Amino acid sequence: MAYIQCGTNILRKIVQDGSLRRFDGLVHPLLYAGHGVRFRKLEVILTMSIDKLGKAGETVKVAPGYFRNYLMPKLLAVPNIEKYAYLVREQRKIFEPKEVDEVKVVKDSKEDMVKEYIAAAKRLDNAKLVLRRYIKVDNELQTPVTKDELIFEVARQLGVVVQPENLHLPTPLLSLGEYELTLHLPKSIPLPKGKIMWTLKLKIRRK
Repeated sequence: MAYIQCGTNILRKIVQDGSLRRFDGLVHPLLYAGHGVRFRKLEVILTMSIDKLGKAGETVKVAPGYFRNYLMPKLLAVPNIEKYAYLVREQRKIFEPKEVDEVKVVKDSKEDMVKEYIAAAKRLDNAKLVLRRYIKVDNELQTPVTKDELIFEVARQLGVVVQPENLHLPTPLLSLGEYELTLHLPKSIPLPKGKIMWTLKLKIRRK
């Protein structure tokens, strides 16, 4: 600091004299030292990413005034010394989002899909769907059971999604009783021994 002050004093003396004649023969080296210190940029560590300057954690060089008047008051950067560098590294370990391992989605093979279809078909064939209805007279239902309602109840009660073309129901059901509805499933799903078709058992009870 003493050297810098000395160099500043020399510059002030030259300006006051208004002449460089008595320094023509010898210019004090501290004149250049003071000049160099004045314009030297500071190395700082960014604590946050700043557009056109750098990313958080990077070391950059900035003008002393820019660091003193803007970066430091807003805690956007700290001096590049080991103490602050360590703090910045530890802070980034805590707050930096962890990398998420890439999860590769493996599509089911054709064999796996067939196995799922077979399991769903067996569940439909072995289970019994139960509906409750209000009746008028002679076991006649107040509201008929439609194909759309059956598809909904199959999904709700049995956990199997069937398409309208998979369920054979030409007309709505109008009375209480037990039914065995035909299922039109893909030919790739083999039938169990002794069966000639897939079916769905349905019981409509009085509510």
